[in-house]
Amino acid sequence: MSHNTGWGQHPGQPAPQWGGGWMPPSAPKPGVIPLQPLTAGEILGGAFSTFGRHWKTLVGVMFAAQGIGLLLVAAAIVLTVVAAQSRFSDVADLAPGESGGGAWAALLLAFAPAGALLLVTMTLSAAVTSALCPAVVQEAVLGRPTTFGVMWRRSWSRLPSVLGTLLLTGLIAGGPMLALYAICIPLIITAPAHSGPPAALFVLLLGLLSCVPLSIWLMTRLSLAPAAAVCEGLGPVAALRRSSQLVKDGWWRVFGNTMLAYIVAAAVGYFIQMPFGFVGMVGLIPYFGDVSGENPDVGSLIAGVVVYVVSVLAGIMVSMVFQYGFPQLALALLYVDQRMRKENLAAVLIASAAPAEAVFAPAPHPDQV
Repeated sequence: MSHNTGWGQHPGQPAPQWGGGWMPPSAPKPGVIPLQPLTAGEILGGAFSTFGRHWKTLVGVMFAAQGIGLLLVAAAIVLTVVAAQSRFSDVADLAPGESGGGAWAALLLAFAPAGALLLVTMTLSAAVTSALCPAVVQEAVLGRPTTFGVMWRRSWSRLPSVLGTLLLTGLIAGGPMLALYAICIPLIITAPAHSGPPAALFVLLLGLLSCVPLSIWLMTRLSLAPAAAVCEGLGPVAALRRSSQLVKDGWWRVFGNTMLAYIVAAAVGYFIQMPFGFVGMVGLIPYFGDVSGENPDVGSLIAGVVVYVVSVLAGIMVSMVFQYGFPQLALALLYVDQRMRKENLAAVLIASAAPAEAVFAPAPHPDQV
């Protein structure tokens, strides 16, 4: 079921400022976070809690999106292998010492469509995750349940806008680097070999040193755009402007919490992969022979290699769900936090979390006060 949480813009409701020595009462916590400006620990804890409470929905939607894409890529690879039999033969029939550059180039070119499809699939999977996580967080902060069907439809309904924000962010943040490469690389390639390192190489290195900080600043400034596109129903350009507005005056805080979320995700992802790698190594034990020193047969070796490869790939897929999903959950919570700080979104969420009888209860009669 879908809930209207009233998450539209509320620019006329500034967040309250607490001063003096007085502390406000404890904020209500109907879901994964207290409805007040969040600390770094509360953001990370809220992301963990969201993943723990809604892991079935998160894993289900992400695996479904990735599975569809991987099936399409696998089908494209099989069709390419069948269609490129002659090119495989050309490579296999190369004489000893013959480089066969043209044959190898033709074979690689045959797989270019499958590679392009893989790139498109990875981009769409990333966009689905970027649309899914804010949708789940929107319910998790109020303690509401989620279902696979509702989140699947919600993710795909906002996919065009979220995909637009990701592509535009990549172009905006990576634009200076792309322009630098487009100018310097041709100059480096065409420079005379006997003249030493070309000046364009030094220009490229200095330009990269300048562009990297700018790209990081831009990516952070626009990092809340997917959450804005999902929670407020904005288009790509409007979502980018909204993110820039929310991150303004809080860039270092958003950047620091984002980096912390990615570091935590990488560390946890590594530990997730460890047991899968251990299982794979167990499958390779027959390769080293038994205690009597006998070598395993070819069938045992092939089976061990298959177990190892499947185990490692399974570990990578499972860990990638967390490694990509966790930072997106943290970014969605940062979006909520910035709105609570700037727009007093907490008051709107508290009203949304309260029972309908309490929200719409009539004001008490003067004689009852």
